[in-house]
Amino acid sequence: MARSPNTALRDMIQRSGASHKALAHRINRLAPHDSPTAYTHTSIANWVERGMRPKPPAPQLLATALSERLGRRVTLSEIGLAGTEPTDDHVGLAFPRSLPAALQTAGAFWSTMDRRHFLTAFSAAAFGPPTLRWLSQSTDGTAAHTGGRRIGRADITELSELAEQARHSDSRFGGASAGVSAVAVCLRDVAAPMLEGTYTDDVGKELFSATAVLGRLAGWADFDAGHHARAQRQFIQALRMSRAAGDVALGGYVLSCMALQACLRGYRDDALDMIEAANAATPHTPPRVRAFLSLVEARVHARAHRPKAAGKALAASERLLEQADSRTGDDPTWIDFYTGARLAADAVEIHRDLGRPAAALRWNEKATMPADRFARSYGIRMAVVSSAHLQAGDLDAALPTAHTSVDILGRVASRRAHDYLDDLVGRFDRWRSEPGVQGLAERIGAGCPPRASV
Repeated sequence: MARSPNTALRDMIQRSGASHKALAHRINRLAPHDSPTAYTHTSIANWVERGMRPKPPAPQLLATALSERLGRRVTLSEIGLAGTEPTDDHVGLAFPRSLPAALQTAGAFWSTMDRRHFLTAFSAAAFGPPTLRWLSQSTDGTAAHTGGRRIGRADITELSELAEQARHSDSRFGGASAGVSAVAVCLRDVAAPMLEGTYTDDVGKELFSATAVLGRLAGWADFDAGHHARAQRQFIQALRMSRAAGDVALGGYVLSCMALQACLRGYRDDALDMIEAANAATPHTPPRVRAFLSLVEARVHARAHRPKAAGKALAASERLLEQADSRTGDDPTWIDFYTGARLAADAVEIHRDLGRPAAALRWNEKATMPADRFARSYGIRMAVVSSAHLQAGDLDAALPTAHTSVDILGRVASRRAHDYLDDLVGRFDRWRSEPGVQGLAERIGAGCPPRASV
């Protein structure tokens, strides 16, 4: 049966002023290098006059090409191609070269991510191309955009304030908590539409930076909640937005989060590639940012059992943190959590991973982060301290510390935190016949609580 012409597409092409030949040429230029296309003016005519529906990635490339022409985001539904979105296996993993394509990709991902169930699992290899492109690609041109409503600094302040509130909720209640879920809603309902608005170059860069902060936070929350495939995509889009903003320090921070995700998923070498890329690109960023990158490097080396490299990176982090503490005014708000107490908390885990329980316990004495404000971090540290006591053969010290961890993490909505508890139970295996150990295992196996009367 003959299809009807795609009048929506015809009208949009006419509005753009592009010829079929020029449009086909641009689509072929936008196609990924590993999936080249060879569309012609005849292809465009078939889509318009015969109503043929192109297969992915052509619809998205077509929308991007029209977006470039019109200076605003063109959606697939506007050109009569709704339902031809790329499969869940690929959406959100791209780091587009052009700014219009980047805005299109990020907007499309954040507009629909809450309805997506990714078919593929987390893959550290998927971080490779975005990392290389972030490291090597030149800065985007002007961030100015003409589209929908005018965006001003008051709009960006709204995004920044929500990010701050969600960041503190994440630290206290976990990435799966209600306060943090508001970030995904904000990205979908507020930030993504703003990308399609009208703004100057300066406001555009601030918008991209604020959106990158939200995207990183959404990625961290998903990672913490155990949604690894979605977290990976959030991080990649945040990384691209940081590049659009020209915010190298923020990009390095996003890369450090990507590296931590890869490291804790067991991909140590991939994690090291990312953190080395971040370090190479950020020599002139504030010392507190560089200190955190060195901390992540130390954690990766410790997980890979490289004591010399871990010690060197941890010492570098200490030095940079001392520099940061001696100056004021240049720290981004998103890195203000990284203090000497936070370094000490992570140093506990670094030395535990290296099999140095005495050093881990010494660092624990310096880890004075408030337990109420940083509940998840404190609970995880107690699990790590308990395991350090086990490394030292001290069951009497390990058990009550483990129960403290369970008390705290039982109230935190964090899959990552509960993974630490599962790991801790395994470390008690040598003492599994002890009544106290059996009770601990039962508590953790039941999802926590009881024991308040002890």
